[in-house]
Amino acid sequence: MFGGKIGTSEIILILVVIILLFGAKKLPDMARSLGKSARILKSEAKAMKEEKDKSSAPADPPAPGDESPAQRTIQAAPGDVTSSRPVTEPTDTTKR
Repeated sequence: MFGGKIGTSEIILILVVIILLFGAKKLPDMARSLGKSARILKSEAKAMKEEKDKSSAPADPPAPGDESPAQRTIQAAPGDVTSSRPVTEPTDTTKR
């Protein structure tokens, strides 16, 4: 039964055990929260990659008196404005 490959009967058995452990009512909520977490992780990874690409490119030094860059907004799900929050970027306040 549990040889080298997972077959149809093993998958059905795993699903039955999951339903018995968590209940049929909690499974959609768990799947929804897992999807939200995956979207957040994906957007954070994309933002980090863009930030890395931006920092590796040569940039002009900021002119004195320039304003700070605009804030990014991390959104948990498309159209989900209740979980959106502005992100303030860390700034170096030390004078050298």
